Amino acid sequence: MKISKLVLTAVTLGLTTAACGLSGGGDTPAGGDTAMAGNCPVPKENVGPGPLKGEIKGEITFQTTSLKNDFAPVFDPIIADFQREHPGVKVNWVDDPGDSEFTPRLLANAAACTMPDVVNLNEATAIALTKAGYLLNLDTKVPDAGKQFIPAMWSGATFAGSAHTAMPWYGGFNVLAVNTDLMKTAGLDPANPPKDVFELFDAADQIAKVSGGKYHATIANPTERIKTDWQSLGVKFFGPDGKTLAFSTDPTALKWVTRLAGLYKAGALPRDTLSAEPTELSNRFAAGKLVFGDRNASFLRYVKDNAPTLYPKLGVTAAVEAKAFDVWEGQYLSVASTSKNAAAAAEFAKFVTNAESQLRFVKDPKVAIFPSAADALKDSFFTGQTGGDPLSVARRLGAEQAQRTQVTEEQIATRKAETAAWGAAVSKAVAAEVQLAMQGEKDPAQALKDAEAKANELLKAAG
Repeated sequence: MKISKLVLTAVTLGLTTAACGLSGGGDTPAGGDTAMAGNCPVPKENVGPGPLKGEIKGEITFQTTSLKNDFAPVFDPIIADFQREHPGVKVNWVDDPGDSEFTPRLLANAAACTMPDVVNLNEATAIALTKAGYLLNLDTKVPDAGKQFIPAMWSGATFAGSAHTAMPWYGGFNVLAVNTDLMKTAGLDPANPPKDVFELFDAADQIAKVSGGKYHATIANPTERIKTDWQSLGVKFFGPDGKTLAFSTDPTALKWVTRLAGLYKAGALPRDTLSAEPTELSNRFAAGKLVFGDRNASFLRYVKDNAPTLYPKLGVTAAVEAKAFDVWEGQYLSVASTSKNAAAAAEFAKFVTNAESQLRFVKDPKVAIFPSAADALKDSFFTGQTGGDPLSVARRLGAEQAQRTQVTEEQIATRKAETAAWGAAVSKAVAAEVQLAMQGEKDPAQALKDAEAKANELLKAAG
């Protein structure tokens, strides 16, 4: 259920298979009278001008990502209600575990012509499948698809071009959880938490001076921070051509690496977490060893379940990386261009993402997520959150952020390009160089240059 990172191999495979398919979820046949996505025939009603005209009937497969074990009580009734409204439709719900092989596995299914009719996607997979022509062009075939969504979220739901090939579904609130007791002990004001990344670094330095290593600001591993930190600080990822990574010349990127290296050298970040897994942050925070928690509001649920005495003492404010999330990245639902019952699939996708269905999901006590349907955010579940409970505060902040976010087409295009470039391999390569700088084995400027060179080599190899 976590929002997944881009997988470079997924984009590579998508670009490879795109050569023989529909371009960008397009609507013109690849050749002759039969449209193809890869080696898979696309029903003629799914291409060409005009909306879908098929009857809402037939059997469709609905694939989610790591939801079925915990949320059958939510989705079984939604499916039953849809089938009651459309008695000619049979929905088969399947669930993918959402592991690291999710994107390659789904791309392989698509290439084998066995892609689900309605599928839950992350952005990485949406990009690859759109390029390969496996996703239905919603603007052409389902022209009313975007009416129910928050405008900023709908605007951002385009991949590999201007066409919409996915419906935004749900995302995580981006908030900062703080241990208020530790903040006070460190001489910091919980009512005035860090407002940007460099203020958080300042706080880390202050915490180290007081704590003597008994607790820290956060873990040292930079892997999960680099992309969002740089985006929030306005680092320019690309050179003039808009394709080649050129972040080594950005003075803010250099300042970021230099500051991070200085904090690590001074012991302001726990030395044994330089290569720690993301779960280490959760574990240490719950144990009262970190001042700042994860930016995802689901983290608050983790603390409530695993550190119930700490939970009431949490402070919750807007994430220091908030600017990095102006362009929404969350979970999506798409309709396969190869679906033999696309009219039924599209209607079901709209049903699952409507305000009523989304409210059923977001109100489940096991999640801390916000919906993409505009009317859902008008519900008292969000507007009536007036208490100081950490999850209540997160819901209120998240709803406010979602409703006020305004983005331009240029911002969307830039963020999509950054996300497409920042795959798992690039992320790992850049983080490795930053870690060398943190260990004092490389000058920060040289580490950035080497990181940039290695990242561009990976992008070139990926095509």
